Amino acid sequence: MSSPVQTIDLKKAARHLQKDERLAPFIKKFPHPVFERKTSNGKAADPFYALTESIVYQQLSGKAASTIYGRFLTLFRAKRPTPKALLALPDTDIRNTGISTQKLSYLKDLALKFEDKTINEKGLEVWSDDEIREHLIAVKGIGKWTAEMFLMFYLHRADVLPTGDLGIQKGFKRLFNMRDLPSPEKMEKLAKNWSPYRTVASRYLWMIADEK
Repeated sequence: MSSPVQTIDLKKAARHLQKDERLAPFIKKFPHPVFERKTSNGKAADPFYALTESIVYQQLSGKAASTIYGRFLTLFRAKRPTPKALLALPDTDIRNTGISTQKLSYLKDLALKFEDKTINEKGLEVWSDDEIREHLIAVKGIGKWTAEMFLMFYLHRADVLPTGDLGIQKGFKRLFNMRDLPSPEKMEKLAKNWSPYRTVASRYLWMIADEK
């Protein structure tokens, strides 16, 4: 069993990751990533809150997703989004925030599964990474990527490598001077020595990908 929300020792992680001669200069250059149980708008998160954000952010740029999610949160009148409150909202109100019909169906399914206890909130706090992935993908619209964002940003699990994320792929491409985006298998191989701090390495890969 993994512990609940983990506290990652960032100094220890940095020392470990700096053994990689390609990654080391970026670790010195960029600030250490911050791990807090907060959503993109800076508010304290809970599992439902965190998962709604991950669903909205799917396949969107960070700026566009943040704008849409900000509009979505205003529907709750400055209160925390809850499954019950979401299910009470008219579909048109949610769609008017910029959320697609498909993502609306995902959010409703998520809310229903929290309401009927299909989602085991206590389990999400204590299960292993693989157990949490398997549990969450039972929700419509939640795949491996969304589950991994939950593991990284909500539970702060230390050794997650989201190989399906475009930003991570771009970070690898730039870090290793590749011609094309790497395959998941290639990324797993290259990141093997980063374990058990691949979550921290991934945060640096996003910064590398975004650097101009």
